[in-house]
Amino acid sequence: MADYTIRRARREDIEAIVHMLADDQLGATRDDPGDLEPYLRAFAEIDADPNQLLMVVATGDKPVGTLQLTIIPGLARRGALRGQIEAVRIHADHRGTGLGADLVRWAIDESRRRGCALVQLTSDTSRTGAHRFYERLGFVPSHTGFKLKL
Repeated sequence: MADYTIRRARREDIEAIVHMLADDQLGATRDDPGDLEPYLRAFAEIDADPNQLLMVVATGDKPVGTLQLTIIPGLARRGALRGQIEAVRIHADHRGTGLGADLVRWAIDESRRRGCALVQLTSDTSRTGAHRFYERLGFVPSHTGFKLKL
C-alpha cells in the first residue's frame, strides 16, 4: 500500500473525480467526463460552503478516491447535526486496498469532531457489495429512501 493523503479536493482534481464517478454501473449513465463545466460550477459552490467537504484520497498528488461530506443542521433529534456521506468512489486500480474504509472513517471522525449526533448515507439498492462494505464499518440499514427526479 502506497502512502496516501486525505485532503480537500481542489479545482484541478475535478477531472479525476468525475472519471471515478463515471466508472461505475450507475455513474456511467449519469456522469460525463467529457464536459467538466457543470462539475466545475458545482465545485465552486461546494468549495465556498463550510458545511460541504469534497474530499479526495491521493497518492502523491493524484486523486484515487473521493467522497462528499455534508454537515446538516436540523431540528429533529433535539437540534442535532448530521453528517451525510455521498458519492464514495475509489479508482478501480485501488479498490480492495483499504482506502475506501479509511476515507469513510475519516468522514465519521470529522462528523464527530464537528459535533454531529449521527452519520448517514444512502446506497442504491443494486449496490449489494457497497452495502456489505458499509455494514462492516458499523452502518446499519435503517430506512427506506425515496427520490423524485426533477
